[in-house]
Amino acid sequence: MSAETSVPRPRESDVDISDSALFKGMLSEAEFAFAFFDADGRVQRVNDVFSDVVGVPAERMAGRQPVEVLAADLSQIITHAVQAVIEGDAPVTEGRVRVRSAEGDTRQWSLSFSPVHDDAGELRAIALIGLDVTESRQTEEALRRSEERYRSLVEAQSQLVWITSPTGAVVEDAPQWRAITGQGLEEYLANGWLDVVHPDEVQQTEEAWREALRGRTMFEWNYRVRTRASGYRHFEVRAVPIIRHGRVVEWVGANTDVTPQREAEEMRGRLTDQLGAAALRTARLQGATAILAEALTVEQVVQVIIDVGRTALAADRSAVALLDTDRAALKLINGEGVPEASGPSGEEIPLSSSSVMTMAVNSRRPVFAESPESLRAQLLEAGGDEEVLGNYLANSDERAWVGLPLLAAGRALGALRFSFTRPQKISQEDGVFLEALAGQCALAVERATLFEREHRTAETLQRSLLPDRLPVVKGLVLAQRFRSGSRHVQVGGDWYDAFVLQDGRVAAVVGDVMGKGVKAAAGMGRIRNAMRALALTNPPPAAVLTGLDRVFEATEEEEQVTTLAYMVVEPVTGEGTLAMAGHPPPVLVSPQGTAILCDAEPGTPLGWPTSRRQFRFVVPPGHTAVLYSDGLVENRKRGLDAGLAEICSVVTEAPPEVVSSPHMLLDFLVDRMLSGYEQDDDVTALAIHVPPATKSD
Repeated sequence: MSAETSVPRPRESDVDISDSALFKGMLSEAEFAFAFFDADGRVQRVNDVFSDVVGVPAERMAGRQPVEVLAADLSQIITHAVQAVIEGDAPVTEGRVRVRSAEGDTRQWSLSFSPVHDDAGELRAIALIGLDVTESRQTEEALRRSEERYRSLVEAQSQLVWITSPTGAVVEDAPQWRAITGQGLEEYLANGWLDVVHPDEVQQTEEAWREALRGRTMFEWNYRVRTRASGYRHFEVRAVPIIRHGRVVEWVGANTDVTPQREAEEMRGRLTDQLGAAALRTARLQGATAILAEALTVEQVVQVIIDVGRTALAADRSAVALLDTDRAALKLINGEGVPEASGPSGEEIPLSSSSVMTMAVNSRRPVFAESPESLRAQLLEAGGDEEVLGNYLANSDERAWVGLPLLAAGRALGALRFSFTRPQKISQEDGVFLEALAGQCALAVERATLFEREHRTAETLQRSLLPDRLPVVKGLVLAQRFRSGSRHVQVGGDWYDAFVLQDGRVAAVVGDVMGKGVKAAAGMGRIRNAMRALALTNPPPAAVLTGLDRVFEATEEEEQVTTLAYMVVEPVTGEGTLAMAGHPPPVLVSPQGTAILCDAEPGTPLGWPTSRRQFRFVVPPGHTAVLYSDGLVENRKRGLDAGLAEICSVVTEAPPEVVSSPHMLLDFLVDRMLSGYEQDDDVTALAIHVPPATKSD
């Protein structure tokens, strides 16, 4: 018996895996991209797929660093990944890399980097394997968009979705429903939805629901629901049984708030009854609505109301007051007070006093006084002071009055007061017209109030996100100008920034997030903060813009358009680099007052698939570079090309003392470029001036 106990060696194939021809053939037939890098990060070997993807012949890449032959964004990804493998001696995966082919389309690749060791365990090379995942990414994106469309559709239709068990018992929370009704979770789960149905409708609603459960048929109904504010709103409900294998497994329903439609139907009904006699008033109402629709601020709305009172109603005096719920008073927006009120007349009218406006607000109904006698009777019944009222009527030329509450969804916003110096007969048609007018005025006031609130919030947010001051750097002078658009236009997303990098160079940027209001200002803040972080980590402009593309894709909406111009400049010498993302070109102003537009490639806005490039941009001593937003050169009457030509012409007209001072130069450019035009956009400008060399230097 043999003493040999070793395991027999397996049969070896006739194929020599070390055969270079075999290896080369395998790579040429592979559908994946393959590349070898040595321990210094240089390209050693690539297959045809990799060469086709990057658009560079294999022989041109051999022995060279990726940054020398590949596009900036791709070379940066590969260089960082190879370095990470070398430092960590572990595989690295880049799961989402965009590569633009020679045909112009963009493909997405997943890149895996693995260390390759020799027999002694020493790192000899790094292998890259890339797989085209474009189709799978597109499938994922289509699914995500489908889900977003469904969610947006439900939200846009103001639907409250709910689910019950097969027996109709509530088993899942419906936060949107509870937010409207003010119910707690336990209350809602304990059949609480019926508890908030209007008492006149709860029995019929419950019977209809039970009938649908028994018959396993669609449940369609409408009822009024008590809200958190103790008012009632109209809802339509539709629920369907989910049946599997012949059995109901659950019920899915959706409630839709149709209160605005009901209120509109009621309003249309009242108007329809009076169409014959109120044709002229309807036309006047439409005219007033059109004018109110253009009013943005409360001040503008008040002025429109006064004009409508004078033209459509022939009123001699008009007053508008808004409700201050905290103080239980009406705050007069215009006029000289409400003289019929008990107590002193002024800008504030307590709701406890008796006047045409307070009666309208307290009763939520119009007040019509066609004569002094009618006014006296109504105010005395409401608790007015007879002596004050008698003194007012004896000394006033007013002889008829109208008080209208401003109501939005049943909530009081304020009141209107119209008075006439002659007795006025208020017909039924007049009453319908006045109620409709008050409804349109209430909507305009509510819209204007929200607009002003958003405008203040956006302006505060935007200014808080802009730098308090520019850095002071020896050998460089920085200046900025920011001029907001018309005060009735929402704040936009223009921004500027300048800061010192770790190596002493200065980064300067001007950007523009398209759009208005809080959304644009918030987007500006995200991009500005991301840009600072990227610049302080890896300052080259092309690298920063590449990083911003990724940030933009992850955080911003697809339809959002954001542009910027970013440069890094060396103090004293003015040597610098520049990269642009769809932004107007900088202007270089010489000490002699000539202007040259930078002819670098403008690039595409952030988030658009592209290979970011940077260019040498020098600001010689004595020169000034000006970065700016499109609001400086473009408006409704002047196109971009004309604006760029005009800014160069304006520079040549600047006096020598203006050209040598970046602060004076910016004032000069902004004033001259906006002269004769209505400013309809924010204007942002940032000047980088390199002082001329002196003997002491």
